Amino acid sequence: MAETGDWSRHSRYSDPGRFASLLDAVPTDIPGLSAVARNVIVHYRASGHELPAATRKDVNSRWLAAMLETDQKRHGKPLTEFREPTERVQGCCRDHTLFCVGVLRQHGIPARSLVGFSDYSGQGYSNDHVIVEAYDARLERWVRFDPEIPEPMDGLPTPHDVPAGADAPFRTAAEVWKGCRTGSLNPNQFGTGPGSELGGMWFIHNYVLLQLAHRYGDELLLWDWWGAMSLPGGPDDATLELLDDLADQLISVGSTGPPADSNSPDVLLRERYRGDKRLHPGRSVTQYSPYGDAPITANLVEPEQAG
Repeated sequence: MAETGDWSRHSRYSDPGRFASLLDAVPTDIPGLSAVARNVIVHYRASGHELPAATRKDVNSRWLAAMLETDQKRHGKPLTEFREPTERVQGCCRDHTLFCVGVLRQHGIPARSLVGFSDYSGQGYSNDHVIVEAYDARLERWVRFDPEIPEPMDGLPTPHDVPAGADAPFRTAAEVWKGCRTGSLNPNQFGTGPGSELGGMWFIHNYVLLQLAHRYGDELLLWDWWGAMSLPGGPDDATLELLDDLADQLISVGSTGPPADSNSPDVLLRERYRGDKRLHPGRSVTQYSPYGDAPITANLVEPEQAG
């Protein structure tokens, strides 16, 4: 299992366990990989299909091995073979991304998930989102891609090579935090959708911590809560200072890695993440629900088995 920061090796979350051979058979080119991700996982609220209520618990499958177990119990065939949309594993952008990250790592390709906000929903609003960042040895750079978008669209002409930067169609949570704190961005334009209570500074704050966790191998659910995260009405002044500093560090490391030496900014941020109990999850997190169910304490020690 990977130490945090080695993105060519599995984290506990991306590890396929006994289903590794399924990932071995999945293509690693971006269009082909993204198509398989969409074939295995269907977005729980943005698919355009009426999905079964009986399988909505799929969205809490935080481990890739659990997603694959659910898929194989329903289908028992290679991941490249067609699944009806209503019979796929219900998930979201985090899950499409984790699937792609797991496949790429299985093939020894450095990959990680990137948490932030996308401007290409067509709503004039920036929705919370997670995309893939993978190292392309041929291009000698990290490439960002959105596995949920199969074709070019207004606002995202290159879904298989998403531009980076503060004015890009996808901005990291740290970039959005920085823009809101300097007054160049309106925090009310960032969240789960126009008019949603899940938006604004407290929500962006939590996504900065999610971005940090995902970068260093804790690819948690988007509704997990721990440590220095805020609830509506937060954060307080001390937390604002903490997040300002973390956002600066995340922007500084950007699309870099693996770390070149023990004093590189990435190593220093990784060690800060691992050493500060406010920043990383412990043995458990509070797991909220996208359906409004009561929060529960979720165990992070042992991957759960699919139901």
